[in-house]
Amino acid sequence: MKQHLGRQSGFQSVEVSLIDGRVNVTPKEDGRIDPGQLLKAVYDSGVSVAEMEVTARGKIIKDSSGNVALQTEPNQSFVFTPNEASKGLEPLAGSPTIVTVRGQLYKKPAGKKQKPDASPPLKLLVLGALGSKESIGYTLYYATNFTFTGLAVAVAFHAGLFNIGGEGQAYIGGLGCGLAVLALDGILPGWLLIPIAVAAAALFGAAWAAVPAWLQAWRGSHIVITTIMFNFVASALMVYLLVNVLIAPGSMTPQSRGFGVAGQLPSMPGSALNLSIVLAALCCIGVWVFLWRTPTGYALRTMGLNPDAAIYAGTDLKRMTMVAMCLSGGLAGFVGVNELLGVHHRIVLDFSAGYGFAGIAVALMGRNHPIGIALAALLFGALQQGGAELAFEIPGMTREMVVVIQGLIILFSGALVQLPRPWLQAVFARSR
Repeated sequence: MKQHLGRQSGFQSVEVSLIDGRVNVTPKEDGRIDPGQLLKAVYDSGVSVAEMEVTARGKIIKDSSGNVALQTEPNQSFVFTPNEASKGLEPLAGSPTIVTVRGQLYKKPAGKKQKPDASPPLKLLVLGALGSKESIGYTLYYATNFTFTGLAVAVAFHAGLFNIGGEGQAYIGGLGCGLAVLALDGILPGWLLIPIAVAAAALFGAAWAAVPAWLQAWRGSHIVITTIMFNFVASALMVYLLVNVLIAPGSMTPQSRGFGVAGQLPSMPGSALNLSIVLAALCCIGVWVFLWRTPTGYALRTMGLNPDAAIYAGTDLKRMTMVAMCLSGGLAGFVGVNELLGVHHRIVLDFSAGYGFAGIAVALMGRNHPIGIALAALLFGALQQGGAELAFEIPGMTREMVVVIQGLIILFSGALVQLPRPWLQAVFARSR
């Protein structure tokens, strides 16, 4: 079956057509056709081409300018490959030849409106996140960071505090973790050094969150303003320390020396997943126990729901503000454990990579409950890993487009969760 796709303005003697699923270009007279220009004619015809199975018949020649071209006979149908460069054809100059390149052909007849097909990108997104052991490992690695920051935001939310300083707290927590390893990796064994480094990460993250907490509790400064400003302070501090103090001798890159073997967490071969995922699971359990099974956690939630009732019950709001923010900062600091002890094995810049801000969305989607946060973190981790695979496999898919796809998925799966509530309430009301 032949379908005419039109003649190109730049190729008055060339006709592009689709015959039985193959793109054909037919010259109407003797002539020389430049391979690159021929490809442009195929694209301009409206045919969507990814890769083609190609057979080019004719004589490869060199023109007066030294360019390689394909000389054809009148009315000889042929197709040409976009992957066959002129340089590759040059050794064939002067002799009759047939060039064949095999691949996949994606096209539909021009003239019929093509319906967009979202299945290939979605398939790549899913396979990129869950299609292999390495992909699953990276998904869980990202989910570990999102779990830490999501829990950090949730603890503050339950106390009525909006902590958006998780980025800076994770940064400083990583600094504490790294300093502990740099100081002790030549002295202590791993089974003793790792717990010390984990405790240092929590301590430094909590200390960084304690300053905005004190300003909120005793000076009335808004926690949103102080925590977000501390993100910038933390970033500037890390740059100064790595450029002027902690940089490895002789290194042109602002990073510390590598950690010793004692300061490295065991990891999954071929993946960034490491033992810090166990720490994330323990944190989920610990936060649930603290908030719903202890008097302090009950007082903290009471303060968040009704500060006046908490005061009436004898809760010290200033002290509880400090407790909530320090716990939040300590949880965010564990991001440094996953990144530095588990992956980079040295102190580097920008390892927090936006996890602190993403933790806000994770906490909101997880409804500030540890189980919900763990599930939301898995979704965000899958989107992070699958999006990276999508951008790699589809050259035209930019990172910004992947972020838009991720945002839409988050929008429809999380932000619109309350949309069907009135309809469901009406249905259940009628069934009673």
